[in-house]
Amino acid sequence: MDREKQLRLRRHRRRAGPSWAVAALVAWAGVAGAQEYHVDRRAENSVRFISRASIEEFEGVTDRIDGYVLLGEGGLGKGATGEGTALYLEVDLASLDTGIGLRNRHMRDNYLEVADHPFATFQARIQEVETVADGGFRVTAQGDLTIHGVARGRELTCRVDPRGGGYRARCNFEVLLSDHDIEIPKVMFLKLANEIRLELDFQVRPAGPPNGGRR
Repeated sequence: MDREKQLRLRRHRRRAGPSWAVAALVAWAGVAGAQEYHVDRRAENSVRFISRASIEEFEGVTDRIDGYVLLGEGGLGKGATGEGTALYLEVDLASLDTGIGLRNRHMRDNYLEVADHPFATFQARIQEVETVADGGFRVTAQGDLTIHGVARGRELTCRVDPRGGGYRARCNFEVLLSDHDIEIPKVMFLKLANEIRLELDFQVRPAGPPNGGRR
């Protein structure tokens, strides 16, 4: 997605509020004949970060993840990789909760600076799909992970399982805060490690027809 399309999405979301139109992203992706899946925000989704500093371990969690996946006509089978695929995930960083209000405010305002950089995003194409035990898949996507306004190329591998006509995805990976120009806090009540573990668990469901009818 080019910069102009990203800006159009941002403007639309500001007008529409938190329930932004993922369908607009799908239309802009321009992938003909693709199967569309949207993050199912009614499901029990979670994004968790875990910090293990030398003197303190804590975690933050949110369920505010949204986005879409485009696959070829064969789903996670034939044609599931390459140019005919797209993946976009977006996490609302202002909703992260560490369980302590003061720590939340310092993390959001002074380090993540969510007023200027409210979302973490991952925009990618699917590079590899491997069938694993119990009818699931190991899916590798390659693209850009953007946090704190700084994009870094990343390759992420997730366990994906069929679920109710859609899929459940679970992804675990490490992020260095210094890679995204985030200062390491030194205040006593917010001891963040530079290396943060991220754990994503979310579901996607098939998108509805454009006319709002039934499939």
